[in-house]
Amino acid sequence: MLKEFKEFAMKGNVLDMAVGIIIGAAFGKIVSSLVSDVLTPPLGLLLGGLDFSNLFINLSSGGYATIEAAKAAGAPTLNYGLFLQALIDFLIIAFAIFLLVKWVNRMRAPAPAAAPTTKECPMCTTAIPIKARRCPACTADLQGLEV
Repeated sequence: MLKEFKEFAMKGNVLDMAVGIIIGAAFGKIVSSLVSDVLTPPLGLLLGGLDFSNLFINLSSGGYATIEAAKAAGAPTLNYGLFLQALIDFLIIAFAIFLLVKWVNRMRAPAPAAAPTTKECPMCTTAIPIKARRCPACTADLQGLEV
């Protein structure tokens, strides 16, 4: 059983998938940093100094200035600012994957066209098998005719 597992794990598809998952996780961290550290601060500045990471609705009776203060007090909060950042992360990652798949599909060679399996009878224009010597529809002899 261990030998079979080793053969399975060493197949190209499994290794390719593992590499893809590792690179995907690292890419996700990069995109999260891009959104939280590069994109949302200027966007927040344009919206009047808004800090997306600190947008929340306090669901308790106490008043808290930040999410950290509410969490430290154990107060329930609805953190819609963090949700917006996660949504932006997702959209950027989904768009990047879309572009990657589009690029890979463009690089992939098109499948060769299948060889025809039928030809047209010159007498009645019925589709007949390539190797046919006589048309089953009009019974024309096709051996001496060019089809």
